[in-house]
Amino acid sequence: MTTIKPFATGLLLIGLAGCTTVAGSLPGTVEYAAATVSRAYDCGLRVDRSRIIARLDRQDRQRFVEANAGYAVKSYKAPHRCDASERERVQGEIGTLARR
Repeated sequence: MTTIKPFATGLLLIGLAGCTTVAGSLPGTVEYAAATVSRAYDCGLRVDRSRIIARLDRQDRQRFVEANAGYAVKSYKAPHRCDASERERVQGEIGTLARR
């Protein structure tokens, strides 16, 4: 049993690292919002980007635009597909960002 616990912990850490890599930043940050918008485009979702930008603080808007452009370039070079559950999750996050 003791050898299984470190193995399971290792798998958990690898899984969490994957989540961080996908998002690229912490939830609640401008960079996370930009990554979410980029991921929504990857998933083929409609995004009202201007509405999301309008809801950001004035000083955060330029950071969002720059981060979003960076994610768009990365996505273009290595596009990723979405499964149904990820698409639903991203759609919910985009709705939340648009209502903020």
